Amino acid sequence: MQLTRFSDYALRVLMYAAEHDGRQITIAEIARVHGVSQNHLMKVVNRLAQLEFLTTVRGRGGGIALSRPAADISIGAIIRALEPVTIVECFAPGYAGDCCLAPRCALARVMQKALADFLIALDRFTLADVSKSVRSPRRFLASVGV
Repeated sequence: MQLTRFSDYALRVLMYAAEHDGRQITIAEIARVHGVSQNHLMKVVNRLAQLEFLTTVRGRGGGIALSRPAADISIGAIIRALEPVTIVECFAPGYAGDCCLAPRCALARVMQKALADFLIALDRFTLADVSKSVRSPRRFLASVGV
């Protein structure tokens, strides 16, 4: 599975916010650090605010911050909220295709199980786990056996 660029940017924004917990950060700041267009990040931040991962404050002295502690936001929840989690076409809601295997397809069940396992694995980790300010990335990865 490959994440969309939108989800990649969203994870970067959320991780940056987790690393700077306790202060308002700006889109311009994140764009500069990550070398990403501010226009792209505005769309990402807007969506993350709609999904209630971020809070935003407009105007002078405004910015963005996590809406809840980084330890309460799982990576799996972020991916579920942002990604179209349909590995194959027939998993899409309302699929009305013409696949003759659909009624008895064992592959679909295998793929659904793999997707569920993938998301469950991501649920084991939070923004706090992957935030640089919380721990050393190498030490963290070694502690979880990666």
